[in-house]
Amino acid sequence: MNQLEANTGASIMGIGTAWPAHRIEQKDVSARLAQALEHEPDARRWAKRIFNQCGVETRYTCEPNLLEPVDSCRYLPFTNADEVPTTSERVGKYKAAAVPLGLEAAGQAIQDADVTSSELTHLITVSCTGQFLPGLDVRLIQQLELSPQINRIPLVFQGCAAGLKAIQLANSIVTADQKATVLIVCVELCTLHFQPSAKRDDLYAASFFGDGASACVIGASGTDRNECFRLGRGHSTLLPDCAEEMIWEVGNTGFDLYLSPQIPKLLGLHLGPEVERLLEGSGLPEIWAIHPGGRGIVDAVQKLYQLTDEQVSYSRNILRDYGNLSSVTILFVLQAIREDYRQKEEHSSGIALAFGPGLTAELLPFTYIPAPIANRTPVNHGIQ
Repeated sequence: MNQLEANTGASIMGIGTAWPAHRIEQKDVSARLAQALEHEPDARRWAKRIFNQCGVETRYTCEPNLLEPVDSCRYLPFTNADEVPTTSERVGKYKAAAVPLGLEAAGQAIQDADVTSSELTHLITVSCTGQFLPGLDVRLIQQLELSPQINRIPLVFQGCAAGLKAIQLANSIVTADQKATVLIVCVELCTLHFQPSAKRDDLYAASFFGDGASACVIGASGTDRNECFRLGRGHSTLLPDCAEEMIWEVGNTGFDLYLSPQIPKLLGLHLGPEVERLLEGSGLPEIWAIHPGGRGIVDAVQKLYQLTDEQVSYSRNILRDYGNLSSVTILFVLQAIREDYRQKEEHSSGIALAFGPGLTAELLPFTYIPAPIANRTPVNHGIQ
């Protein structure tokens, strides 16, 4: 990136993150699941193994019923059919919890970017775990006192890759119009869609998804900008012959998810040429912001590029402490990277990767720009 491009491009200027109050301990939910599966020994053994091996220790949920004992939890296998929450009930819970979480993350991002609400020209809202109208965008405009003329762009039902897709879209908007400033707000309440099932696919999905929200402000780059992620030119692609490997459909008791165990292998086969096209012959970057869609996905990228444990630690730590938050997760990872890199004095090159149904791959190069030493102030929104 030459100096002209650096001064006319886009940067992530501020980040915010939020999560619900109810904390799920993996060992506790595994124990309750084992109790619920006491008459299904094969499913019980398989569930115990996947819960222990998926790389998650804690997650957060907006649904307190998920923490209740087996006889009163409505989301465990063999719950009476008339007690299982319907899709309508689950979406109602989504509506109640999504707005305050989105507001918390958005408020942090706006403050972190040191912009005013009146400076925001575009609002991109992202979610695949619930919908309602008037939607999250309207509620954010009302409660953050954004301009009623702000350009609203909802990205809905696009899965885990949509958070990085939103960043790509904001990057294009700001690069084309240097007066634009974009607020992105992602909210995902994945745990609302846990299925009361002993099927392997459902148990696997229940082992690592969590709830949370993230936000960022993207504006024009400049030489006087404090700490930021300066965005390069990324792209999106559909990987070949992978359309049936990740499926997310609306069912009568929430949204039904299928994740193929072949996804890590397929990424190992098809991701390389896309990264090469993105980097255009330059060397591999120092920073890797990998969406931790599961332990196997991080393993596949680490193996493909011979990354160090430190390089993938941000993704693994977010998966360990929060689970997979779908579209929300990539900004959790970038926030963790920023916390670690902010004491450095040199610019550092990076790449962000996220994957979703299709299989869709989102790839974006970036450069972490530290703040001048004299301007540095500690910012920590809780991510370790």
